[in-house]
Amino acid sequence: MERTFILIGALAGFLGVALGAFGAHGLRTRLSPEMLAVFETGVRYQLIHAVALLALTGLMDRLNGWLITAAGWLFLTGIVLFSGSLYLLALTGVTVLGAITPLGGLAFLAGWVCLAFAAI
Repeated sequence: MERTFILIGALAGFLGVALGAFGAHGLRTRLSPEMLAVFETGVRYQLIHAVALLALTGLMDRLNGWLITAAGWLFLTGIVLFSGSLYLLALTGVTVLGAITPLGGLAFLAGWVCLAFAAI
C-alpha cells in the first residue's frame, strides 16, 4: 500500500503543479478572476493532499492499521471530488458541479479524522 500511495501522491503533485502553471499562464486571460480563484483553490487543495499522501506513507509502519489506509484513500477521493469538481466548474461554468465539491471536502475531513484516530 505504501508504494501505491507514493505513486498516487507523486502523480497528484505532478498534476497539481502542471495545473497550477496552466491556470497561471493559460487561463488568466480566459477565465474571470472569480473562476480563476476557484481553479486555484482546487490546485491548492490537491497539492496539500498530495503531500499528505506522501507523508502518510512514512507513517504506515508506525501507525499500522486500516485507519491509515482509509485516510489515504479518503485523501485521494477528496482530490478527485473536491479539486476535480472545482476544475470542471471553473473551466465549464456548469454550476451544478459545485454540488460535488462538498463531498470531496467531507472526504478530506474524514481522511484527517482517520489519521488522527490511527495515531490514538
